[in-house]
Amino acid sequence: MKVISDSNPSPLVKRSLDAVWHPCTQMKHHETLPLIAITKGKGAWLYDENGNMLLDCISSWWTNLFGHSNPQINQAISDQLEKIEHVMLAGFTHPPVIELSERLAALTNDHLGHVFYASDGASAVEIALKMSHHFWRLNQKPEKKKFVCLENGYHGETLGALAVTDVAIFREAYGSLLQDVFTTPSPDFRKAQAGESAEDVAIRAAKALEQLLETEHRNIAAIIIEPLVQCAGQMAMHSPQYLRSVRALCDRFDIHLIADEIAVGCGRSGKFFACEHAGIWPDFLTLSKGISGGYLPLSLCMTTDKIYRAFYGDQTQQGFLHSHSYTGNPLACAAALACLDIFESEAVLEKNIERSQDLSTAFAWAKTDPRIEHWRQQGMILAFDIKHESLKNPSTFPRDMFSASLRQGILIRPIGNTIYVMPPYILSSNETIEMGASLKRALDQVLA
Repeated sequence: MKVISDSNPSPLVKRSLDAVWHPCTQMKHHETLPLIAITKGKGAWLYDENGNMLLDCISSWWTNLFGHSNPQINQAISDQLEKIEHVMLAGFTHPPVIELSERLAALTNDHLGHVFYASDGASAVEIALKMSHHFWRLNQKPEKKKFVCLENGYHGETLGALAVTDVAIFREAYGSLLQDVFTTPSPDFRKAQAGESAEDVAIRAAKALEQLLETEHRNIAAIIIEPLVQCAGQMAMHSPQYLRSVRALCDRFDIHLIADEIAVGCGRSGKFFACEHAGIWPDFLTLSKGISGGYLPLSLCMTTDKIYRAFYGDQTQQGFLHSHSYTGNPLACAAALACLDIFESEAVLEKNIERSQDLSTAFAWAKTDPRIEHWRQQGMILAFDIKHESLKNPSTFPRDMFSASLRQGILIRPIGNTIYVMPPYILSSNETIEMGASLKRALDQVLA
């Protein structure tokens, strides 16, 4: 795919640069790294205004599970559009939100039987944090209002979610606005010392958490973690043993466990919920991104009957005092229901076992490349790091790699020196192999 000329941007790109403030972007960089104007999507492919094709290797920021313009999801939204497009969820309800809640609860074997809806991942995290804090206050433990997060963790960019995010660039910009939290070591298995396994790193990280909880548990409401993969934290992966250890510690010290599955849920890890790999359930579980197939903004927080019952009473003040205008939007719920139908009818989780093997084969070259370290994979997430000594200019590497990949017809978005792919669940074996080859060609150009 050709990169649009920076010296002569198209009218569409120029209009965007004049009017649109793009997310997590230094807009000045688009003087030399032009925007790509996408006008169509089909399957795993995006098409720019000139008809050039681009393979969406990151599911459009980890959201698009079953391809762009998926006929089944399109039809579900169209059918719902003929019934009701939106109605407030305060004092009203509707069939799509009821069915979606019931089906999600069933996927947890009813361990998490109550669902609260929002529009984006950070909002779902805010809900979990507020629910936990409010629960302890209702149970006469108002001192339990602090939170624990993992180093290098990411949970969103609203103020509550950002408080439990440990990504330096965000905290440096907005740290003065945030609540103080406890940060505990990550179980990232790249931290393994000589002779240590991923399980050893997990146990060591859990021990550090235990020491914190022994002294501070009376003040702590909850710990929030990204199960198995800290995605925005350079795809740091850890052993399921950490989840088991944290669940046991939360039970022991009477602390809530919040599982942020916004990026790793909906089959991305190899199971529908990443927590299933450890055989545990959290007190709160958040979903967004893939739950609507990348179609419409939708997020949710699932929780237990015990927590729901604490808010059930005669006084309004005892209720959970939180709302969003588009909570439980019928169109978004219809898209999510269509995604669950696809998971069932097309045996997606079973077929993803083969797709993950294709992914491993496509990037087998990276396992032995001397420029690369920490090759890793969890289900439909594959990542590796470029050794610092191999980088000519570490600060510009993500942008350089992004541009080189566009020229090879693929969309990737490196995080620092980490390259990863999180493709939709529809790639053929040939498309997957070509993705690996195209990425290698781009990397060779950047590191040449």
